[in-house]
Amino acid sequence: MGSLIFPTLVGGGNRMFLKITGGKNRKAQSDEELAARYRESGDMNVLGELYGRHMEMVFAVCYKYLKSEEASKDAVMQLFEKLSTDLRRHSVSNFSGWLHQVTRNHCLMQLRAARNKFQDQLISLENEDPADMETAAFLHPEDGEPRESLLQRMESGIAQLPPEQQRCIRLFYLEQKCYKEVAEITGYDLKKVKSYIQNGKRNLKLFMEGQK
Repeated sequence: MGSLIFPTLVGGGNRMFLKITGGKNRKAQSDEELAARYRESGDMNVLGELYGRHMEMVFAVCYKYLKSEEASKDAVMQLFEKLSTDLRRHSVSNFSGWLHQVTRNHCLMQLRAARNKFQDQLISLENEDPADMETAAFLHPEDGEPRESLLQRMESGIAQLPPEQQRCIRLFYLEQKCYKEVAEITGYDLKKVKSYIQNGKRNLKLFMEGQK
C-alpha cells in the first residue's frame, strides 16, 4: 500500500474545510477504537485519520448514485461535516458498514431533492395544469413502488438523453447550478443550455410515460 491520504481541518470560523494531506499508512488502532476516541475527545485529527481510511469508498458510493465527480466531491465534504457531529452522539460497532449506509442515505436524499425539483418543472412544462393528475401521474410512484425504484427509472431516463442534454440536466438539477453556471462549466452558449434543458425535460417525460 502507498501512503494513506486523509482529511484534516483548516481555516477558522464556523465553516469547516477539508485539506487532503499525505500520511503514513498506520493502523495501530481499529476504526471502532478511533471512533470511540473521537466520540470522547472531539479531536478532529482523530476523525481525519479515521475518515481518511474510507474516503475512497465514500467517493465511490457517491459517484455510483450521483453520477457526477463534482457532486461526489461535495458529498465527501458534506459527509465529513456530518460525521463530526453524528459520531459524537452515536456509538458505532461496525464503522465501515455504518459509514457505507450513511453515505448511501445521504446520496438518496440528494436524489430525492433533485426528483422533487424535476416534478415541479416537468408538471409545469408547456403550461400544463398541475392539477391534471393524469398528466402528472408518471412523476409519482406506482402503488407499492419504492421511491428508490422511481429514482432508478428516472436515472435510466437521464442516461438515454443525448450527451449535451444529459450533462446540462445533471448540472442544473442535481448540482443546482443556474443557467449561467452551466454555460460556464460546459462551454455551451447560454441559449443552447436553456434549449438542452428544456428538450431534456421533454425527453425525460416521454421516457417516464413510456415506462409506465
